[in-house]
Amino acid sequence: MHISKFRISQAATGQVRIVAQKAGLTPNLVCRMAMLVSFEAGPVSGTSSESQDGQEFNAYTLFGDFQPIFLDMLRFVEFGSNPADVDDSVLLDRLRLHIDRGIRQLSVRIKSPADAAELLAGSA
Repeated sequence: MHISKFRISQAATGQVRIVAQKAGLTPNLVCRMAMLVSFEAGPVSGTSSESQDGQEFNAYTLFGDFQPIFLDMLRFVEFGSNPADVDDSVLLDRLRLHIDRGIRQLSVRIKSPADAAELLAGSA
């Protein structure tokens, strides 16, 4: 699967802006952190009820050169080591849910650039 553009929810867009300001990071880096924090918490349940009318990212801006790695991590977290063929729309929906969940977690954990640095260093 190859993604060229990806849109997050409107609610996540507002939270990304707030966390990015507090952390001193760009929104794409905050979304990467949100994905990883959420992946660490395990699979998400349900489907996205949020609309997809939030901020849009070019895939390269969001993932960098690591798009295949992020998508493989998503497949592993959601479907284990032997994922069956999963529709791309389901994967994108799950990715959006992970970003939403991760942003909610980051908004509680990051209050300053120092908090972001600690989280990135693995000591938070």
